[in-house]
Amino acid sequence: MNKSKVLVGIILLVYLAFIVSQFSNHHYLATVFDALILPLITITYFIGDHKKQVLFIVFLLAYSISDLMVLIVDHIPYELYYYIGNGLYILAYLTLLVKVLKSLSFLEIIKNFKLHLIVLIGLNVYIAYVLQVIVNPYVSMTNEYFVEIIYNVSMLLLLSASLLAYFYKDNKKSLFMFLGSLSIVFSEVIGVAYMYVAQQNLLNFISTTLTILAFYFFCKQTKLSNEEVNQFVG
Repeated sequence: MNKSKVLVGIILLVYLAFIVSQFSNHHYLATVFDALILPLITITYFIGDHKKQVLFIVFLLAYSISDLMVLIVDHIPYELYYYIGNGLYILAYLTLLVKVLKSLSFLEIIKNFKLHLIVLIGLNVYIAYVLQVIVNPYVSMTNEYFVEIIYNVSMLLLLSASLLAYFYKDNKKSLFMFLGSLSIVFSEVIGVAYMYVAQQNLLNFISTTLTILAFYFFCKQTKLSNEEVNQFVG
């Protein structure tokens, strides 16, 4: 049997275990199963027979290691867990952002998508503001506050760049990248609501499911070429 299919089966079993644990209020088990899903997806990517991409590998490793750190949170200082964990997530988003930006022509973007840029800037400012409003009561004006800002900005820049890339390229690869970025942002927003507003099982389930969906889209786009088919690209 193909190793990838076996791993996909294991991922589904771990995901189901997470769901059962979450809705049975076994939150520690749910956290453990949640932390294992994305590293398993990363392993599946590594054993696949497609061409590996360096920036995407860095993204997968950084995100997976940060997820796994939750398993040792009780054995290391909180500050170490917080800064390293969030630093790895930021690195993951910035690495993916660089990957997207490499496929863009900024002159073409500015020339043909002025209105899109204005709308995206406004949307990013609004989402960043909402996230900070939610987090502010729980994070004082310390280094953690600025980490939260950098985290949110890197995530929103990835979403904006991937949307512009879809407008610019207008192909399936850029569509998958955008859908993955969109899923990640929704996952993060719902995750913030779960942590700071209402710790409801449904919110954590939706957040984790959206993250898995994002990784599915990200992995799918690595198998496609990045041909330009947009009418503005000559």
